[in-house]
Amino acid sequence: MKTNWYRLGLLAIALAAPLAAAKPPIPPAPPQTGVWLNADRQALEAARGAQTEPSGAAAPLLPVVEDLKALIGNDPQLYMLFTQMFEQVPREPPYLVDPVGNPAVRDYREMLQLMSRILTQAPEFNETGLVGFPINAILNWAMGTPAGTTAFLDARVNAQLKKILNQWAVFLRSPDSRTVLSDDPETGWFGAKALAAMPEFTADFESDPSLPHHGYASWDDFFTRRFREGRRPVASPQDDSVIANACESAPYRLAKGVQLTDRFWIKDQPYSLAHMLAGDPLTPQFEGGTVYQAFLSALSYHRWHSPVSGRIVKTRLIDGSYYAAAQTAGFDPASPNESQGYITQTAARALIFIEADNPDIGLLAVLFVGMAEVSSNEITVYEGQHVNKGDQLGMFHYGGSTHALIFRPQVDLEFDLHGQSPGMDSENIPVRARIATVRGGDPQ
Repeated sequence: MKTNWYRLGLLAIALAAPLAAAKPPIPPAPPQTGVWLNADRQALEAARGAQTEPSGAAAPLLPVVEDLKALIGNDPQLYMLFTQMFEQVPREPPYLVDPVGNPAVRDYREMLQLMSRILTQAPEFNETGLVGFPINAILNWAMGTPAGTTAFLDARVNAQLKKILNQWAVFLRSPDSRTVLSDDPETGWFGAKALAAMPEFTADFESDPSLPHHGYASWDDFFTRRFREGRRPVASPQDDSVIANACESAPYRLAKGVQLTDRFWIKDQPYSLAHMLAGDPLTPQFEGGTVYQAFLSALSYHRWHSPVSGRIVKTRLIDGSYYAAAQTAGFDPASPNESQGYITQTAARALIFIEADNPDIGLLAVLFVGMAEVSSNEITVYEGQHVNKGDQLGMFHYGGSTHALIFRPQVDLEFDLHGQSPGMDSENIPVRARIATVRGGDPQ
C-alpha cells in the first residue's frame, strides 16, 4: 500500500444552509495525499457529530482545552493571530467546505469545541483504510496562513498543545479506547471492511483473534503493535557494512553536502543541521554530511529500530512545534505533507546518537520527527547501551510521521531504495531491510 499523507476543512454557520444546498466541489487532491486527506475529514466528521448538546449550547471544554482558550484570550498577540488565521483562509472553493458539504471551521472558539470532543474519542476504521488526524483536519487551512505560521511556532502555544495531546494519549492508553477495536463491519478495526484492507494483519502482527479486542489493552496498544517473529528479518545481521531501515517507511529525500546552517524556511526547505539537532555539541561532526529522510504511513508499524550495531552515545527529546508548516508550501491540502523538510528543524522530535561498531560509519544521528497528532515520541534505549542492528530504539504514539538518518561527510554510502526515487509517491521499504551499504575507508 502506498504511503499517503494528510488533510482538510469546515465554514461560518451563517453560510451553512446555502453551502449545504450547493455543495461546491473541492478540487481533487494529488493522488499521494487524497486518501489520507479523506481519512482526516472523516475522523473530524465523527468528532463534529459526537456529544451534541440537546439545547444547542456549547459543551463545557475539558480543562486542558480551557487553558488554551485562556492563553489565547488573555494575550493580545495570540488573540489576534488565532482570529486572523481563520480570517486569512480564502472564502472560495476549495477552502469553504469539506467533501460532504459541511462548513469549514472559521473561528478559534469552534476549534476549541472540536478539540475538546476529540480528546475522549478513539479513531474508528473508515472506508479509506487509514487513520485520520482530526485535530490536524481542523487546522489544515489555517496552518497555511501568515497568522497560522506565526502562531504555531509560538512556544507558549506549543507547550499547551503538548498538554492537550498528552491528555489525549491518556485516553488512548485506557481500556475505554478499545470500543473501536471491535468487529463492527463498518467502523471496527477487526470488522469485515478493516480486515479486507489489512488482509495479512493476523499473520503480520502479534494478536489473538480468540480474545476480546484481539488481546489489545487499549487503542495505543493496538497502534504500537509488534510484528510477529520473523516477519521483518534484519538485513545481513552479521555484516556491519549494511545499514538497515529504521522504520517501516517510504523514501522522501536524500541530500548530500548538508550545511551546518541554512535557510530551511525557503521553498526548497534545505536541511539546517544546527537547527535539526537543536544546537547539540556533536552537530559540527555532521557538517557536509548526508541526510536520508523517509516517512511513515498512519496504518503502518510505528516502532523505531537501530540501523546499525553500536553504542548509544546520547538521547534527547526536543520540544518543538506540532502544527507548524512552511509558509512557502502555501495551502497544502494535506498539510504538513509538503513541509516535511521544514519540520525536521521545528517539530517535536527525538534524537539518538549512535557510535557504530563499524569505524567506517562512526557516529550516526537518528532523528524521529513528530507530525501533528503524531508527536508523542518515546525513546526506549539508554545512554551507554549497546544495541544490535534491528533492535528497538523507541516508537511513535498515534499516527504516521517522518524520520532521518544523518551521516558524517566521510562516510561513503551506496543507497538501495529498492528501485525507487525519493518523493511523495514512493512506497514503504520494510523496517530492518537494507537501505544502504557503506564502502570501506577511514571516516576518522
